Amino acid sequence: MTSEAVPHVPIPPRGVDYRNKIVLAPMVRSGELPSRLLALQYGADLVWGPETIDQSMIGTTRRINERTGCIEWSRLPSNNGGYGDNTKPSIIYRMHPEREGKKLIYQMGTCNPDRAVEAARLVAPDVAGIDVNAGCPKPFSTDGGMGAALLKTPDKLCAILEALVKNIVPEFGIGISVKIRILKDPKDTEALVRRLVRTGIIGLTVHCRTTPMRPRERAIRDQLRMVRDVCHEAGVACLMNGDVTSRDQAVALMAEYGVDGAMIATSAEKNSSCFRSEADGGMASWSEVVESYLRHAMDVGNKFGNTKYLLAQLVPGRHAEQVGMFKGHSYSDMCAALGYAHLMDKAREVDEALEIDPASLKRAKEELERQKRQRKAEANEARRLQRASNTAGSGNASAAAAGGNMAEARSSDQQPKRSLSERGPSATTPAVAATAAATVATEVLPQNAAGIAA
Repeated sequence: MTSEAVPHVPIPPRGVDYRNKIVLAPMVRSGELPSRLLALQYGADLVWGPETIDQSMIGTTRRINERTGCIEWSRLPSNNGGYGDNTKPSIIYRMHPEREGKKLIYQMGTCNPDRAVEAARLVAPDVAGIDVNAGCPKPFSTDGGMGAALLKTPDKLCAILEALVKNIVPEFGIGISVKIRILKDPKDTEALVRRLVRTGIIGLTVHCRTTPMRPRERAIRDQLRMVRDVCHEAGVACLMNGDVTSRDQAVALMAEYGVDGAMIATSAEKNSSCFRSEADGGMASWSEVVESYLRHAMDVGNKFGNTKYLLAQLVPGRHAEQVGMFKGHSYSDMCAALGYAHLMDKAREVDEALEIDPASLKRAKEELERQKRQRKAEANEARRLQRASNTAGSGNASAAAAGGNMAEARSSDQQPKRSLSERGPSATTPAVAATAAATVATEVLPQNAAGIAA
């Protein structure tokens, strides 16, 4: 079938066509705003945000951050978290309307059509499309019936997509799409895709792995042409995901399998210049990418913990800069560790705006370490007391035996023998002893919130 003969579903007026696009895959932590801006800088055609649960968004307040120009959806912790009136709202989602708004696809975690529509209405005016996550295999998603769990409940998944198409498309003029994984039996994958493309979606991304598979396992592309054919029969764009490492490779795979686009995930996490073709300069050095990322992160006031995590992915190996980064507690520390003296003034401004006090953060970390050492010491003491108690018990039995009643002492100390199936793990195994010690330690030292967080 030639490209001219492939039907196309209509693209809503504010939506985007997924065809001929190399895009940033949705990734938790690695898909936050500065990472998306970095991907766009190096040539990504579209960017997916990280999966955001519908219930997290419902009840949020939308506001524009005048300092950064970002749109932020935030909410206070439930019951104010018990922290009083000074509690700061948590930012659930953040985007930049000018720098990514027309290229941002909001990915939603949901298992309920009504909640999906309610959450989608909050972001639909500001994004270019909404994608339903039906492929994440991680427990935080599947345990709630979301992500890859929806592959086992196709009626529910179709109902969610149909509700979004019915309510969001005409009201906001953007398209709805879905991201899935392949099923073990190609016939089951085909049956599922045939149902999905009839819901009114404009795009379907297939991650070429089954739910139990992990990124270290090679993607399976045997079903890709079949999925493409089903999508194209319905006029739905088909994107591929899994082991796509660069723009040039993505273009080659698109030609080989006849799909409309490709997602890049892990490679973009390590170096977002993978979106740049060899003809346009190819991969940039890690130092260039790191500086660009840090600038984006400071421009939008990204949460420092997330910035530090991403920098650890972007700086390869055991470079001296990375060792210094691990010890950092602020943007100023990061610039100092990386040798970015020209960014230091900006870093101090961001630290002040985010109320990052390196000295207090260092003291807090030291306190957490002290508490950790204390808990370990008390656990060791609990084990010592337990051993002493066991030794004392053994001594009493030996004393009774020494009094001329050895046989009776043995008999009174011994329990009736149980079958192997009844015995279970020996109470004297290291694992059981450690569990008992941990239980004693917990009773000795009730942990406070900081201890638990550590």
